[in-house]
Amino acid sequence: MNVKRYSKYALLLIMLLACFTNSIYAQKQIAVTGTVSDEYNAPLIGVSVTLGNATGTITDMDGKFTINATEGETVTFSYVGYSTVTEAAKAAMDIRMKEDAVMLDAVTIVGIGYGTMRKSDLTGAIASVSAKDLKKGVITSTEQMLQGKIAGLSVVQASGDPAAGTSLRLRGGTSLSASNSPLIVVDGIPGVDINTVQPTEVISIDVLKDASAAAIYGSRGANGVIIVTTNRATDVERQSIEYNGYVAVGKAANKIDMLSADQWRDYVRENNLKDAIDYGGNTDWIDELQRTAVTHSHNLFMSNSRPTSGYRASVTYQSNEGIVKKSYMDRLAGSVSAYQYALNKRLKLDMGLSATYDKYRQPDTGFYGIYNYAINQNPTLPVKDADGNYNQVSGTNTANPVEYNENYFSKQTRYRLFGYAKVELELMKGLKAAANASYEYNSWQDRYYEPSYAYRQNDGGIGRRQQYDNRNMQLETYLSYDTNFGADHKFNAMAGYSYLNYTGEGFGAQRQGFDTDAFLYNNLGAGFDYRMGDVWSSKTEANLASFFGRVNYNLLGRYMLTATLRADGSSRFGDNNKWGYFPSASVAWRISDEAFMKPTASWLNNLKLRFGYGVTGNQDGIGQYKSLAILGPSGGAYYDATTGTWKNSYAPSQNANSDLKWESTTQYNVGVDFGIFNRVNGTLELYHKKTSDLLWTYPVPQPPYLYGQMLANVGDLVNKGFELSLNGSIISTKDFTWDANVTFSYNKQEITSLSNENFQNLGTPSGELHGLPGLSTTYTQMIKQGYPTGAFFGPRCQGLDESGEFIIEDPEESAYLGSALPKFNLGIGMSMTYKDFDFSASGYGMFGQKILNATNMCLYVNNRLPGQNVPDDYLSSGVKSANVVYSDYWIENGSFFRLQAVTLGYTLPGTRKIGIEKVRFYLTGENLFVITGYSGLDPEVRNDELISSEALRSPGIDLLNFYPRPRTFSLGVNITF
Repeated sequence: MNVKRYSKYALLLIMLLACFTNSIYAQKQIAVTGTVSDEYNAPLIGVSVTLGNATGTITDMDGKFTINATEGETVTFSYVGYSTVTEAAKAAMDIRMKEDAVMLDAVTIVGIGYGTMRKSDLTGAIASVSAKDLKKGVITSTEQMLQGKIAGLSVVQASGDPAAGTSLRLRGGTSLSASNSPLIVVDGIPGVDINTVQPTEVISIDVLKDASAAAIYGSRGANGVIIVTTNRATDVERQSIEYNGYVAVGKAANKIDMLSADQWRDYVRENNLKDAIDYGGNTDWIDELQRTAVTHSHNLFMSNSRPTSGYRASVTYQSNEGIVKKSYMDRLAGSVSAYQYALNKRLKLDMGLSATYDKYRQPDTGFYGIYNYAINQNPTLPVKDADGNYNQVSGTNTANPVEYNENYFSKQTRYRLFGYAKVELELMKGLKAAANASYEYNSWQDRYYEPSYAYRQNDGGIGRRQQYDNRNMQLETYLSYDTNFGADHKFNAMAGYSYLNYTGEGFGAQRQGFDTDAFLYNNLGAGFDYRMGDVWSSKTEANLASFFGRVNYNLLGRYMLTATLRADGSSRFGDNNKWGYFPSASVAWRISDEAFMKPTASWLNNLKLRFGYGVTGNQDGIGQYKSLAILGPSGGAYYDATTGTWKNSYAPSQNANSDLKWESTTQYNVGVDFGIFNRVNGTLELYHKKTSDLLWTYPVPQPPYLYGQMLANVGDLVNKGFELSLNGSIISTKDFTWDANVTFSYNKQEITSLSNENFQNLGTPSGELHGLPGLSTTYTQMIKQGYPTGAFFGPRCQGLDESGEFIIEDPEESAYLGSALPKFNLGIGMSMTYKDFDFSASGYGMFGQKILNATNMCLYVNNRLPGQNVPDDYLSSGVKSANVVYSDYWIENGSFFRLQAVTLGYTLPGTRKIGIEKVRFYLTGENLFVITGYSGLDPEVRNDELISSEALRSPGIDLLNFYPRPRTFSLGVNITF
């Protein structure tokens, strides 16, 4: 062997290997660093960063990572719920990850009542909205966040008063005399006032639409269920302090345009009105009532979460000026929650407490309120005379509205307190026991004093104080069991018991005839003029006991079944119906996962068909003790010869009804969930729901009954329709994203029955026009079989004759003139990001509803001038009638679309270098415009649920009592430390 020759070859080979190795090492000496964030530029924690050889790391709390790699080597970024990103390695990498619709469905957790479920496994009609998609801006009532966000959910904010609430209605109203608002569930506790939660604390809202989903709440689920999940303490390790604040200014977006003083003088001159009185002023009475309102809000919260324990605390202060002078609402709210694990994390204790204090003043904007006086006033009358006293003119409804708004003292307060304690114990693998105890207290106080110097006061001043309190104490316990049988079968079962005690108390007192106004409402005993009825009090109590259970079964991830049953026993029910039973069942088939679909429909990333059936109830129409015979004051007195005194007399005021029970709603739902091209996903729902045993008060004969009326379960009402929700990722690049969403719903309602063999109702008048000249006994609506609620009836007008009088062919005719309920609802939203900028816009609309413009009906009268005032449009309307005439002439199409909010934001880059996680500034405009053909102030007219416990009786009537909605601009900042 030639050792020397082979040594040369070996030496040459070693030199070549050394050169190649040095080349490799030269490429590997790269430390790759970077940040991974989502499409909204928020850092993603725990993203898996791997190389081709499977070595890797995860991102830290700030979304940052460091890894050694070969230059140009493939780096893979993967995160649950997001599309995987692969890029060639380089020294600095800034990665933006996009949510994946299919993957996100598989990991998104949705509240279903007494538990959660992956969105991909749902079988019922449940819609979810995360915090980033909820309405932003000046929010004085938490439910406003849902406007236009959920298909089928109508959120009506019919007043610009910051202290006024909103009306919620899901898939049409289900009752004629009970509440039509969905049940609110906050962090698993049902029946909570949604305003115990501040908007900044909400992280998601889930809406249970159909009966198969809502039946788990039994006799309280007929109107659907809204599940609110708050940002309470969780065991995700994180320490942070956040501040959110804004300042906003708002002005009335619209007003009734009345004749100015110069226009009034021109009219008087042109028509040679000799008896007109010109007071020499130039007053816009509506402008005198209104102002530019300033609102500011501040929220601070801190959290410290660890794997075994943690806490979260929040405090909010909000000061809201109303656009009507002297109206306001100030709110102070706070919350704290904490958790602690024990027994190797098998035991979890969770506690929370939240409180809200509101102080506000609401002006009198009712029918005989300040706006009525403002439109009746002569525009030439100055607000005050030369001596500084308020000017007054004699006449009906001609009081000085500024004096009326200024010269009374009013202070109203609301207290809300909500606390809970939860215990969850893992008894064995898959088997958990849970117990929730909660306490809710709501209190409302009213303080009012009208001084002796007020123009309308001739009783030496009048003072009033009243208070109403209600308490809910609730205990819920349940067991849940989760298990898998092999890889193909998933099974979950839950069973529980619930007990609720409700107590309501109220009292009030008033007194007149004060020697001094110095005490205001703080010393009612100083009034010497007292009368019967000046003191009152009340107390009611009710109990609800329930058993409930649910079973979920999932086969192969493609075939799903859910079944529930709840039994409710209520003290409100009659003796013959103490317990109600509410079953439901739903199934789903994920068609897109079938083998026959994958080769032919690669563009279809999700297709699931669902069917659900269920029965829910509504017990809100049954007040406490309504099934019992009750005595009440008869309004008279009798002389008791035994004691030699006069005593109040009592007589039957309510008949016993042992058959009284809940209203029952049976609902069928067919749903299709779909996703295409991994960019567009949506849901289509078709439903039919029938409410039976409607509660209504019927006349009954005397005898055999002791009282002439009785609350009974008789009628039927049907709602049917469809809903469509679409979400699309239009553009998704590293620097630019564009997402959009649309919700659309259609609902048709019909009262199918109001009578049976024992109780008869051929139609009940509603929508009264009490107070209008000559129309005090006129009703504009009928609750009638074969029609929807809010149905307008009345004579038809053929137009105006040559003299400007209405042509009414048959004044006694009562034709159907349309319904106040919308046929269609629409919501549109979009969001964009470009590097550190973000932009979002949202709007909503209602279409097909009718509105009675009773405001114009009152004002378009020939004899108002010159003593009062008329709108500008009246002079060109051609109407010359001297009387208020009700007909379809005044019923208008109320369809509208409102640009709800537009927001432009900017996130400061590089703030982490100074210890601040994020700083974002934003500018928001709200109620920027309304597209409508309605001639009145605003087509989003009040819903009578806001002013009366008798729901659905007279919606859609615009009658001189509208507090204008503001157009608002706010500048805010979000800071996370």
